Amino acid sequence: MIHYDLRCSEAGHVFDGWFRDSATFERQAADGHIECPVCADRRIVRALMAPAVSTRRAALPAPEQPAAPPPAPTPAAPASVPEPMAGGRLPDAMRALLQRLRAEVERNCDYVGPEFADEARKMHRGEIDHRAIYGEASPDDAESLANEGIEVNRIPWVPLSDA
Repeated sequence: MIHYDLRCSEAGHVFDGWFRDSATFERQAADGHIECPVCADRRIVRALMAPAVSTRRAALPAPEQPAAPPPAPTPAAPASVPEPMAGGRLPDAMRALLQRLRAEVERNCDYVGPEFADEARKMHRGEIDHRAIYGEASPDDAESLANEGIEVNRIPWVPLSDA
C-alpha cells in the first residue's frame, strides 16, 4: 500500500489516501473515483509530501517493556448525537460529509417516519419486499431490532447546507 497526501483542484483542500500502487491512484483519479471530502471536487492531484525515511535506529527492536493492562472500555455516546467539538461545533469537513450522507439517504431511501421499526420487522420476516428505508426509532426499538437479528444503523442527522 502507498500513502499519498492529496489535494483538490477547486479549493486546495488537502487530505490523505491509500492506494495499492501509483497506477491505481492515477486510474482512480482519471476516472473521477476520488473526491475531496470537504467540497466533493473530483479533480484530485497528489500534494507534495515529505518522504518517509527509515533510519537504522528505527530498525532496531525496542527493549521489552512490561505489558500495560488494556484501558478500561469507555461507554459509547449515542451515534445520533455527535460529541461536541471545541466550541460546540462539528469540524467543517465532518459536517460536509454528514450533509452529503444525508442527501444520499434522502435520495435513495424511502422515509417511513416513526414506523421504522415495524417496517424493518416486516421486511425481515418477508411480509413486504426489501427496500432501503430510513426513519425514527427509539433507542429501545433499535436495541430490540438488533436483538431480533435486524441490522440497523444510526447516523447523526445534520441540517443540509443552504448552498
